[in-house]
Amino acid sequence: MSYTVVLRRPYVGRLLGASLVGRLPAAMAALAIALTLRQAGADYAIVGLVTGTFAVAQAVAGPLLGRCVDRLGQPRVLTVSAIVAAGGYTVLALAPHSTAHALLGAVVAGAATPPLEPCLRALWPRLVEPRELESAYSLDAGAQELLFIAGPLAVTGIAAAGSPRTALWVSAALGLVGALVMSTSKPSRSWTPAARTPHWLGALRSPALLLLIVALCGAGWAVGSFNVFSVAYADSHHVPGGAGTLLALSATGALAGALCYGTYGVRHWRAAPELKATLLASGMAASYWLVALVPGPIGMAVVAVLTGVFFAPLLSVSFGMVGDLAPEGTVTEAFSWLVTLVGAGIAGGSAAGGSLLLHGGPAVAAVAGACGVTAGAALLLAGRRMLTARPAPS
Repeated sequence: MSYTVVLRRPYVGRLLGASLVGRLPAAMAALAIALTLRQAGADYAIVGLVTGTFAVAQAVAGPLLGRCVDRLGQPRVLTVSAIVAAGGYTVLALAPHSTAHALLGAVVAGAATPPLEPCLRALWPRLVEPRELESAYSLDAGAQELLFIAGPLAVTGIAAAGSPRTALWVSAALGLVGALVMSTSKPSRSWTPAARTPHWLGALRSPALLLLIVALCGAGWAVGSFNVFSVAYADSHHVPGGAGTLLALSATGALAGALCYGTYGVRHWRAAPELKATLLASGMAASYWLVALVPGPIGMAVVAVLTGVFFAPLLSVSFGMVGDLAPEGTVTEAFSWLVTLVGAGIAGGSAAGGSLLLHGGPAVAAVAGACGVTAGAALLLAGRRMLTARPAPS
C-alpha cells in the first residue's frame, strides 16, 4: 500500500503534520536546555542533572497522560498539557541561572509533554482503511526519524542566529501549535474512549503487551548505547562531521527501512506480526553485533545505516501489535507505555555505554548494546505464542 494513498485520506496530512510539529520540541529539548544552561554559566554536572530530569519526567508522566486521554478524550488533555509544558519551557528560558528554577522548568516541561504520539496512533484505525493501517504505522515510524535529524539541526540554527534561549521559546510555541491543531481536528474531537474495566495496572494488565514493550526496551538500549559509542568512535577515528554523521546515517537507515517496509513489505510480506517482530529484532541485533567489530570509518558508515534499517520497521509492526494487545479502553495508555519503555531503554543504554566506554573501551560498550537488542529478540521468540493471543482481555 503506497504512502500516497494514506496521505490522501481526509485529515491524515493535518494530523501527521500537527503531531510532528508538536513532537519536535522533545527532539530539541536536550540540546536546547544544555546550550542555554552552559551559556548561563552552569557546569556539566548541572547540565546533566537538568536534562536527565527532563527525560525522567517525560518518561514517568507519559503513561499517566495516556491514561487521562483514555478517560477524558484527546482535546482537553492535549490542550492543557501543551499550555503547562509551554510554561515549563518559559521558566527554563527566563531563569537558566537558577538551578532550582531550571529543575522546576525541566520537570514541568517534561511531565506535561503533550501525548501527541500515542494520540495519533490511537486515531490511525479511524483515519485509514484496515488494509492501509500497517502502511500508516510505517509512515508514522519513518516520519518520526525526521524529528531526530531536524530537532538538533533546528536548535543549532536558532542558537547561531540568536541564542539558545530562543530555541526554548520556539519549543514552547511549537508544542502549543501542534497540540492545538490536532485537538481541534474533527477526528480528535470525535474520538471517544472505549469502555474499560477499572484496574490499577491499566494497559499493563495484558501480559502479552508487557512482554512486547519490555522486548522493545532492549532495542532502545541498543540505540542508546550507539549514541554514546558514536562519540567515542569519532574521537578515535577520522569521521567527517564526527558523531553527528554516524547518528544521522543511522536515522537515515531507519527512514529508508520504514519507506521500504511501508512500500513493499506491507504488501508482500504476509507473515504473522509476532514473527515479523522477531525477525526484525533479530536483524537489528545482527547489525549491532557488527558495530561491536569496530570497523574502519567506511565500514562503520555502512554499519551505522544498518543499525537503523531494522528499527523503524520493528516499530511499525509493534504499533499494530500494541493496538491489538491493549485491553479495551487503554489504547492511548498502551502506546504511551511503548514510548516510555523505548525511551527508558535508550536512557539505560546511554548510561551503561558511557560507563563501559570509560572502563572497557568502545568494543565492550558496543557488545553491551548488541546484548540488549539480542535479549529483546530472544524474548519475542520465547513469547511468540503469547503474542498471538489478540485481542487482549478487558
